[in-house]
Amino acid sequence: MTKEELKKKVCNAIANRKADIKAIAQSIWAEPELGYKEHKTAKKVEEAFEKLGVPFKNKLALTGVKGRLKGGKGSQYSIAVIGELDAIICADHPAADETSGAAHCCGHNAQIANMMAVTMGLIDAGAMQFLAGDVVPFAVPAEEYVEITYRNRLIEEGKIKYIGGKPELISRGEFDDVDMALQIHLTSVPNDRQDGFIEISTTSNGFIGKLIKYKGEASHAAAAPHAGVNALNAAMMGMMGVHAIRETFQEKDYIRFHPIITQGGDLVNVVPSDVRMESYVRAGNVPAMINANERINQALKAGAMAVGATCEIKDLPGYLPLNNNPTLNELLKHNAEALIGEENVSVAPHMTGSTDTGDLSHIMPVSHPWIGSVRGVLHGKDYTVFDEEMAYIRPAQMMACTIIDLLYDDAKAAQTLMSEYKPLMTKEEYLTFLSGFDK
Repeated sequence: MTKEELKKKVCNAIANRKADIKAIAQSIWAEPELGYKEHKTAKKVEEAFEKLGVPFKNKLALTGVKGRLKGGKGSQYSIAVIGELDAIICADHPAADETSGAAHCCGHNAQIANMMAVTMGLIDAGAMQFLAGDVVPFAVPAEEYVEITYRNRLIEEGKIKYIGGKPELISRGEFDDVDMALQIHLTSVPNDRQDGFIEISTTSNGFIGKLIKYKGEASHAAAAPHAGVNALNAAMMGMMGVHAIRETFQEKDYIRFHPIITQGGDLVNVVPSDVRMESYVRAGNVPAMINANERINQALKAGAMAVGATCEIKDLPGYLPLNNNPTLNELLKHNAEALIGEENVSVAPHMTGSTDTGDLSHIMPVSHPWIGSVRGVLHGKDYTVFDEEMAYIRPAQMMACTIIDLLYDDAKAAQTLMSEYKPLMTKEEYLTFLSGFDK
């Protein structure tokens, strides 16, 4: 069977599974769970693997599930197809969980569906017998960097080391047997466009996570405000200090700082004495990220000094900037154009958001395209899939065809890619970078 014949057979097998693929996406959509709590979602993945006869490991970094399809012509290389298990908090979304506020307006349910679709297509078409490498469908936890205080408690309890799922899995060695990785993310389509599209991603911001605590002195807010030290005023002054230096951030570095106050005081008639904030400091490169973080810390502490409070800042390893591999990008682009036409495929500009796939991209080749198939705002209450073919079928076909390109013909394409690839960091250098935050 030629490579193109094999691609066609796998694409047809994926298309024939549309009902099953959509059912997985809808089942996960209906029961959204936040990071490191995705027990129901992980169980759905396990059940799907069991039905397909795919061997797997589970409870990796608490909830991760990792399968493996063996290549019939050897296991020279391993390609992961990643799906993320967790949802985001968006309590206003109609599909949000009533208790947690979680909703899949991040599209991770579609990622898992696409991961399973690739697995189904390769198995149904009998494709693995023609490939000289393994395929690793990998459902990973906690991509969304949320509930920082809760996850920091998990770290203090020794249950995890890192806020994000992929850094945690890397540190546990669960990517040691993977050579490269593919995954997708859904994105919004403008209302004036009737069909979906695919954007090949290039780069994104990384960030440092932050827990900020302002400590003051409580007193009666009306009778004796002079006897207290207002920690909320200190926090507001700190934020104004950051605003005062925003004009010095260079556009080329894509600096972002967007704090939230998670605790603003206890009672309205008591001067706030304990105010907590969470935030990120984002940038498009690591040196700018570190520099901006140091300067923002100075401004935040100055707010405390202004009113006589104290400011404690705990910096946490966030995510590294995403750097997609050009060779994988080109293969995905070629296959996407064959599936939906050149006019519907483009190269995305730098993305100022972040993903822990950025960490993975520093130690192995990664490609993470954007799939236009959604109306509404990403992470917003109006988020909804409007193009099911583009959300659930085309991305899986695109990734499956790219896997065939890499592993067909004794994996010559994968061998060429890996022989020319130089990681931005070794795993050891990466873990050393993360450990620099342990203070």
